[in-house]
Parts: sequence; structure tokens; C-alpha cells
Amino acid sequence: MTTAVVLGLSVATLIVVLGAFIATTRQDRRVVPANGGLDFGPGQGPAFFDPRTIKVGDTVHVAGVRYKTMGALHLSWHGEQWTEHLLDDGTRRYQWLSVQERDVQEEVAHLEVLLWTQVPAQGMVPAKSMLIMEGVEFFPIERGTVAFRAEGMTGLPDRGLLDFADYRANDGRLLSFQRVQGGQWVASYASPLTPGSIQVERLG
Repeated sequence: MTTAVVLGLSVATLIVVLGAFIATTRQDRRVVPANGGLDFGPGQGPAFFDPRTIKVGDTVHVAGVRYKTMGALHLSWHGEQWTEHLLDDGTRRYQWLSVQERDVQEEVAHLEVLLWTQVPAQGMVPAKSMLIMEGVEFFPIERGTVAFRAEGMTGLPDRGLLDFADYRANDGRLLSFQRVQGGQWVASYASPLTPGSIQVERLG
């Protein structure tokens, strides 16, 4: 991979959604969206299509929208590992799909799946206190730096570090600011996906 822009998409746009996904991975936060995700016991898999099996090149249907999986980011933070998939709907509308398995109980695992969408930040810098985005109050959760490895076309280097600052509203809405170290801050919202809302087309 290189830092070349994927199909003309700016690196800034890619970073905005990429970084936002990182917000889903904080173990301390334990974000388990209501009505979202898949639960399964030890030795079992989810009852629906398992999004952990998505690969670069797959055609993915997410909540009725058809996307091509352009690339993936494999991320790690404090021993946690997860994957974010860059999706393209064919109209230069790019989003990231984050997939992470969490142990929420001793014998129950939760597969957390979130779709991240860029939000206009207009040059905002993440504060260490409450901030208001589009009329909604968001409160800080945590900050830090995560490592990533890129696969396929992402518009990002093969490897790198991302700074993040995560927030949550009282209604559970998630907001994350991110930047490739040395770059500008960008922001995204998260939307939890319900079981059965993801399907994949594969040839053969």
C-alpha cells in the first residue's frame, strides 16, 4: 500500500472514518449497542452471517446497501485487536465497518459491529471537556494512540499510528476524533448494526 488516494478519495476523508472506528475498540468503554451485535456461547458462532469472515474484494450488503470491500485495517490497542473494512457503494460514498469480538460475560461473547460515517468537524479540536456537535452534548471517554496495519486499498500507509479522542452522548451516541500522527483532526459518528443486517456475495 501507499499513501495514494483510493479512487480519488482524499486521505483526510479516509482518516476521518478510519479513526472514528477506533472508538469502538476501547476495552474500558465496553460499548455494547442496544439492539445491535451478535451474542454466542463458547465454541459457537453467531446465528447470522459472521462479519468476521469479510475479506478484501467481497461484495457486502449492509442494511440493504451494496458495497465493495476496498481494503481493511487491522488495529491493536492495549492487547485488543479488531478489523475495520473500507466500503465503497460505487458513488464515492465511503464508510468504514468495524468488527470486534468482546467478552461481555464469562460464557457469552458479543460481536460488536458498527458502521462509521464522517461528520463535518469544521476545524474543531477535541477538547478534554464536554463539547457540542450538531446541537448534541458529548462527554469525553478516553484518549490514546492505536497502531494499524493496512491491507488492500485504504489510502493509508502500510503501517502507522493514529491518535484518538472518544466521546459519548447521554443517549449512547458515539463520536470520535482521530488523526494520523502529525495530521489534522477529523471526526465520525457510529451506528450499530442489528443481527442479520449484513450479507456477502462470493463467487465459487
